Amino acid sequence: MKQIAILGAGESGLGAAMLAKREGYGVWVSDLGQIAQERKNALLEAGIGFEEGKHDEKKILSSDLIIKSPGIPHKAPLVKKAMEEGIPVIDELEFACRFSAGKVIAITGTNGKTTTTLLTYHLLKEAGLDVGLAGNVGKSWAGQLVEKDHDWWVIETSSFQIDGMECFRPHIGMLTNITPDHLDRYEYQIEKYILSKMSLFKMMTSRDKAIFYVEDALSKKGLEMKPNKASHYGISLEKEQKLGGFFDGKNLNIHIKEKQAKVSLEDLSIKGKHNILNALFAGTAALLAGLTEEQLKLGFQTFKNAPHRMELIRTVDGVQFVNDSKGTNVESTYYALGSYERPMIWIAGGVDKGNDYSVLTSLVEGGKAKALICLGKENEKLRTAFSGIIPEIRETQDIREAVQWGQEMAEKGEVVLLSPACASFDLFKNYEDRGEQFRAAVMNLKEKQQA
Repeated sequence: MKQIAILGAGESGLGAAMLAKREGYGVWVSDLGQIAQERKNALLEAGIGFEEGKHDEKKILSSDLIIKSPGIPHKAPLVKKAMEEGIPVIDELEFACRFSAGKVIAITGTNGKTTTTLLTYHLLKEAGLDVGLAGNVGKSWAGQLVEKDHDWWVIETSSFQIDGMECFRPHIGMLTNITPDHLDRYEYQIEKYILSKMSLFKMMTSRDKAIFYVEDALSKKGLEMKPNKASHYGISLEKEQKLGGFFDGKNLNIHIKEKQAKVSLEDLSIKGKHNILNALFAGTAALLAGLTEEQLKLGFQTFKNAPHRMELIRTVDGVQFVNDSKGTNVESTYYALGSYERPMIWIAGGVDKGNDYSVLTSLVEGGKAKALICLGKENEKLRTAFSGIIPEIRETQDIREAVQWGQEMAEKGEVVLLSPACASFDLFKNYEDRGEQFRAAVMNLKEKQQA
C-alpha cells in the first residue's frame, strides 16, 4: 500500500485525505497548528491517522507522496527536504485531477478571478449542465470527488495552487490579469509571479482554449515569457476580437469559431468596468462550453455576486452603501472607484502592501470623491497620497464611525464605498470580517427623517 502524507488539515487537506483513503492509500495528516474539532471528527470517522501542533518528520519523509496545503511554500524546510530526497510534493488540485473525468474550466488572475469563477459556474448551472465548483472558492475538489464527479468543473486557482501542479490540464483556462501581489512568496521578483500564473497553461494542447485580457501588459509579457499550445481567445474593452469577447460600449460581443453572441449591458446584474471584463471572460468560456446566446442572457440576469465584492448592502436616504472589502490591493480598488460616475465617500485603509496610490488619482480628483475616510492604524501614507486631492480626509479605527460619517456626508444619489486597497489584519480577522462589520454598521443606520 502506497503511503501519502498530507501537510495541513484545512479544507483542501481534509478533502485530499478523504479521496486518498477512498483510493486505497495509507494516509497520514500532519498540521503544525491545531486541527478544528469538526475536521478531527471526520478524520477519526474515516480511520485516518493525524497529528497536530507538530510534524513527525521521519513518518512524513517515509511517504511515497506528499500533498501540501497551498499556503505552505516550496521553500519550507520540510518540503525542501522531501524534494531533495526525491519524494513528489503536490497540491490538492493536482491530486484531485487524477481522479476526475470531467472537463475543467480553470480561472486565475490577481483580480477578478473569484467573480469570474462564480459567474462561469452560474452560467453553466443555469443552462442545465452537470457542473461542479471547486478550488480557491467553495469546497475542496478532492473532497467533492469522494461523493461525485461532474461533466464540467469550474475551478478557481491561485498562484500558490498552480505552483503545486504537474499534470493539471484545463480544457478552458482563463487569466483575468496580472498585477504585483504576493511578491514575498516570489522573492520580490514580478517575473517569477508571472511565470507562476502562466504555468496554469503548461499542459494544455491545441485542442484546449486559453482566454486572456489583451490590454493587460503583464499577461502579454507572460505569453512572451512562457508560450503555450492552446488556442487563444482575447478579451478587450478597446477593439473587436476575431476570437473572444469585446465590449462596444453597449453590448458584450463574443465570437468563437462555431458561433457568436451579443448581450446587452442591461442584461448584466453586476455593474462596473471590471465586471464587464469578468462577464466577457465567463461568457466566452460558457459559449465554448456549448451555451447559446439566450442561455447567456438568462444566466447574466440572474447572477448574484459573492459577498464583499462590490456588494450593495443597502440604500439609505437615496445613498448606496457598497461593500468591496475584497478590494485588498490598489488594482481592485481602481476598478471599484471606476464603477461610479456619481460623487462618493470612499472608505479605505488597513495594512499597506507597498501600494502606489497615484494610479487612483484620476478617479477621485475633481470632487469625484467628496471625502476619504481612512480606516486603519497607520494612515499617514494614504492621507499624504490624497492630501490636496480629496477635499476632506478623516481618520478612524472604528468601522461604525466610518459608516456614520459616510451617512452624514453623502447626499441622495451618491455612494459610500468601502474599498480598502489594503489588507485587513490591523483591525480585523480578515477581509470577510471587515465586510461583515461594515454590513452590520450599515444595517444599523436609521434614515435621517426617522433619526
